[in-house]
Amino acid sequence: MDSKDTALSYVHGFSAEEQARLKHQAEFLEQKIYRDVDFSLSRHIVEVGCGVGAQSEILLRRFPRLHITGIDMSEPQLKACAENLKRAQIGEGRFAARKMDAQAMDFEGGSFDGAFLCWVLEHVPDPARVLSEVRRVLKPGARVYLTEVMNSTFFLDPYSPNVWKYWMRFNDFQYDQAGDPFIGAKLGNMLMAAGFRRVQTEVKTFHLDNREPERRRQIIEYWRNLMLSASEQLTKAGYVTATDVDAVKSEMLAIEKNPNAVFYYSFMQAIAITE
Repeated sequence: MDSKDTALSYVHGFSAEEQARLKHQAEFLEQKIYRDVDFSLSRHIVEVGCGVGAQSEILLRRFPRLHITGIDMSEPQLKACAENLKRAQIGEGRFAARKMDAQAMDFEGGSFDGAFLCWVLEHVPDPARVLSEVRRVLKPGARVYLTEVMNSTFFLDPYSPNVWKYWMRFNDFQYDQAGDPFIGAKLGNMLMAAGFRRVQTEVKTFHLDNREPERRRQIIEYWRNLMLSASEQLTKAGYVTATDVDAVKSEMLAIEKNPNAVFYYSFMQAIAITE
């Protein structure tokens, strides 16, 4: 997978705004994602698809003895990663970034005692091959954590037809770019097929209504930014129009202010061990 292929398959693009959104996303979702992540016994892990270093920063902070080798195919993302970790004053001597194809890693077998992938497999054309490579570079007994989307679970109330239309086209675009916006539900099968053992999966859910109005407002705002991060690519590719985008903005802002709005979304986290 060359850099051109990577740019095509990444639905959100690589703008400065998107890089900032990724960092905010990691911070916003930290408690949900990391509740069951434990690298306290690991010393050197590979982070596949390290991007702008948003997850790297959290891992380094949560596990002070951990060393990370982060790989990514995007030079702009790797540059942003270095800048973000330097600004955070974390990772010096504990983080190394490599431009590398996750489908053919330039590491010897058994190089790492852990692996971390977050919102990555949804964007690659051959996730089974990536998982096979991850298993190859891990030592026996190493632990891998994967967090992935299940975009079919997205639900909003009140009903917003323009948001639904846009969301379906968003997923169509990602699927047509050789990604998989529904890959979370498939992680168990994929890990077993790749030779991992003790595979566990857990559905993690956001269900927000009048019980947590401020948290609900925040996640609807976050979701609006996530969807609109792809608007330029979707418009250029002819999947939506500028009018569609404006309608989505309007509907999402209305839902954000609605005193009885409901938001629901589930994603999947998987844990597995090498033998």
